[in-house]
Amino acid sequence: MVEIQNRHLKLTNLDKVLYPATGFTKGQVIDYYARIAPVLVPHLNARPLTLKRYPNGIDKEFFFEKNATKHRPDWVKTAPIWSEGNRRNVNYILANDLSTLVWLANLAAIELHPSLSLAKDISCPTMIVFDLDPGPPANIVQCCQVAFWLREIFQRFGLESFPKTSGSKGLQIYVPLNSKTSYDTTKPFAHALARLLEDEHRDLVVSEMKKNLRTGKVFVDWSQNDEHKTTIAVYSLRARERPTVSTPVTWEEVELAFKKKDPKLLVFEAQQVLERVQKRGDLFEPLLNLKQKLPEMSGLARKSPAEAMKAGLDQAAQGATRGSGKRRSSSAPRRTVPSRRRKL
Repeated sequence: MVEIQNRHLKLTNLDKVLYPATGFTKGQVIDYYARIAPVLVPHLNARPLTLKRYPNGIDKEFFFEKNATKHRPDWVKTAPIWSEGNRRNVNYILANDLSTLVWLANLAAIELHPSLSLAKDISCPTMIVFDLDPGPPANIVQCCQVAFWLREIFQRFGLESFPKTSGSKGLQIYVPLNSKTSYDTTKPFAHALARLLEDEHRDLVVSEMKKNLRTGKVFVDWSQNDEHKTTIAVYSLRARERPTVSTPVTWEEVELAFKKKDPKLLVFEAQQVLERVQKRGDLFEPLLNLKQKLPEMSGLARKSPAEAMKAGLDQAAQGATRGSGKRRSSSAPRRTVPSRRRKL
């Protein structure tokens, strides 16, 4: 029995190995989540949370859990969210504090998948995300190239973007919004951008999920921008062979991995992430409060997604030329985007 934030919690089976290849135990999973909590909890706070639980280890059967178990402490907060599919409310857990996070880790909830929205306004995403998923033999190095193209487009719209590893094979790019919007806005925008990248870089980019189209290419998954979907949380462990973590990185680190063609430069395990946070703080902190607005994409419904995005970029370029709007200055220096013709 341990006491956390004046709450008593029984921890069980601490020596159970959850990662057989490395001997990483349930106790170490709990320890990681307890130590990363100061930077992780703010990103989970007040967001409906889907759990991916591995009670017998990452090589055994797992299950997703959305509806909070009835056998939970009375201090674990939940939020009722209407489910059209189930025709009822689903009581999602809100991991708002350290004690709740440790309780979840004790359930072997290795992966944490929060909503892009807050529970109080589930139809309003606070960010937009692009999940870059490489189809073998492509890897995260090719994802870096696609990330640069994404960053360039965001810069032309005056938007800041932030990269993180998926903790698995790919890279994810986030654009904080924290302003009034809806999935009816963010999802078509994301789709249009993905289609534009596909049109301009057909040798490397695909915007459809079909497996047969993805060999050697990077799938720009825009569909995560949906009220009914979730994305792996920043700082969440992943159920891979080793205890890798979805880790925020700097654009300079992405550039270095691309330059050296070394995917290992963007792989981080639990202990490394704890050390990074101690030295660098939370690289994803801007996602919590940076206010940005997506550009108006007039005519999106009347044009193909790629055509609408091109029109929007042209408008942004004209606005910059006229000096009609100032771009938000970025805390990071602007970098030259690698050429689309550069060989990988």
